[in-house]
Amino acid sequence: MKNSRFDATVLTLGFAFLYIPIIILVIYSFNASRLVTVWGGFSLTWYQQMWSNQGLMDAAWVTARVAVISATIATVLGTLAALTLVRFRKIPGRLLFSGMIYAPLVMPEVITGLSLLLLFVSLNVDRGFWTVIIAHTTFSMCYVAIVVQSRLLTFDRSLEEAALDLGCPPVKTFFRITLPLILPAVLAGWMLAFTLSLDDLVIASFNTGPGATTLPIKIYSQVRLGVTPEINAICTILIGLVAIGVIAASLATKRSELRRQRDEHAAAQG
Repeated sequence: MKNSRFDATVLTLGFAFLYIPIIILVIYSFNASRLVTVWGGFSLTWYQQMWSNQGLMDAAWVTARVAVISATIATVLGTLAALTLVRFRKIPGRLLFSGMIYAPLVMPEVITGLSLLLLFVSLNVDRGFWTVIIAHTTFSMCYVAIVVQSRLLTFDRSLEEAALDLGCPPVKTFFRITLPLILPAVLAGWMLAFTLSLDDLVIASFNTGPGATTLPIKIYSQVRLGVTPEINAICTILIGLVAIGVIAASLATKRSELRRQRDEHAAAQG
């Protein structure tokens, strides 16, 4: 009983430490006062002014495009990497390949951003929109690979073998059998890559250029001069988008697991 109370207390304090500042930020985004620490009543003024702030809107549009494109590319490459790691266990250099896939997962973002910056400089590539996309794809692809790989490890390959025995080509088997079954994991990986790109600051700051200022960089540059209510409003919207992405990815993964359990149960009874 004492241990359960202690665990509950520690858990409550931990969640409070993490989420109370976020809750305060959300509440003060509806503050009528320009002073962000003084409550002046409920108002949507700062959300209206946020939409008329051309600099913030341009940065938000850049962030959305970067997140969608980099998440899509990372999902394709991460899925192919997961298939390679699961289906081809005896290929030469597999250990090196898996290490390269998982390296961005454990490597500090500062090192990843700096190494990519040095790469672009050595290749004489002008930093801008596409360098940010390449950078975000590089560090988010490993997350997609992990999510898809976990699904492939529990995948029933007898379905693929049955399709191949019936004369279905391997590529068609993948798109008609394998991909639909692992699609929830692929979508979960895409949502995870999207949210990671959406709120990245460190890696983007190393690899951005003129005309490619993302929203986190824009917010950081304005916060250095002082927090304004508009920053609270745009941060609240970002928190909402990230929360929706995380919830959607969790629901997709849970639905995939439930579907897999139902299929296994039906196969066992059949």
